[in-house]
Amino acid sequence: MAVAASPVMNRVWQVMPVVGLAALAATWGRSINLGVVVLVAFLLAGSVLAAVHHAEVVALRVGEPFGSLVLAVAVTVIEVALIVTLMLSGGDKAATLARDTVFAAVMITVNGILGLSLLLGSRRFGTVRFNAEGTGGALATVATLATVCLVLPTVTESAPGPEFTPTQLAFAAVASLALYLAFVVTQTVRHRDFFLPVSRKGVTLTEDDHADPPTDREAYTSLGFLLVSLVAVVGLAKVESPAIEDGVLAAGLPVSFVGVVIALLVLLPETIAAVNAARRDRLQTSLNLAMGSAMASIGLTIPTLAVASIWISTPLHLGLGPTQVVLLAITVVAAVLTVVQGRATRLQGSVHLTLFAAFLFLAMSP
Repeated sequence: MAVAASPVMNRVWQVMPVVGLAALAATWGRSINLGVVVLVAFLLAGSVLAAVHHAEVVALRVGEPFGSLVLAVAVTVIEVALIVTLMLSGGDKAATLARDTVFAAVMITVNGILGLSLLLGSRRFGTVRFNAEGTGGALATVATLATVCLVLPTVTESAPGPEFTPTQLAFAAVASLALYLAFVVTQTVRHRDFFLPVSRKGVTLTEDDHADPPTDREAYTSLGFLLVSLVAVVGLAKVESPAIEDGVLAAGLPVSFVGVVIALLVLLPETIAAVNAARRDRLQTSLNLAMGSAMASIGLTIPTLAVASIWISTPLHLGLGPTQVVLLAITVVAAVLTVVQGRATRLQGSVHLTLFAAFLFLAMSP
């Protein structure tokens, strides 16, 4: 894992998120002019790169799949906090904000991140290999969570519209959290070897031969800066959201596309980390990041919103529309066919990127 950097760059990766956090504190809840928008965008990009660097340091120390899990859970926890904050502010988009954000996260991870990793990895190494057992289990978990939390609300009859009754929401929350925790235990304790990188000969790699692991002090320092970076990324994305919304409206796009843009910004650290892993022939790490992020987005968001709904008066519309259900179904089928063989080429990457492009196009032109 290539995380070695010069002392100057190490200092830059430590300073950048702190400056981003300071900018977040100075701009939160205030209207900003064009110059500040540009500055915040620069700090946002710097915080993303800093988050990737520190995540790779932590991952190198703790090994797979713990490193991928740290980044996926950290991003999702902060993303959930952002969703709850936006829902508390109310507005026309509040009722569907959670659904749009979670569905966008699933499409970005399972099609965007996965497809880009497959394409870049196979372009450099030809046929890329990964562990079909672990990735298949992760995909089954994602599909189950998405169906229970995003598809069933559309077809239930107890409540009008695409939403659960309080009892149904409680069941979905408990089931989602239980399934997510079961997967985490499987990934980190019971069958950790299913989620380790695989060599070109199909042999599971238990160690990374590309670099010496950092010291405990370096790992803990990077963990702290990773959390600061992620707070800065999500917070600055929120600060940028009014400017993004103005740009979206000026382009004649639907307001719901703002959620897609913000989701893309929030998931940038995981995207870059997954691409870097694929370019090192560590595709399993990329898959761990993609599937882990999709799972965490559903398995942590829905239970949190179920609890928050006690105090939030805004209705919670979780059910997907017909177009979104079709996209989800095609995505699951394509992912199953990709994962089942334990190896992939450029074709599989192109398939998932085509589905991701279809999602973006239909989000812009529903």
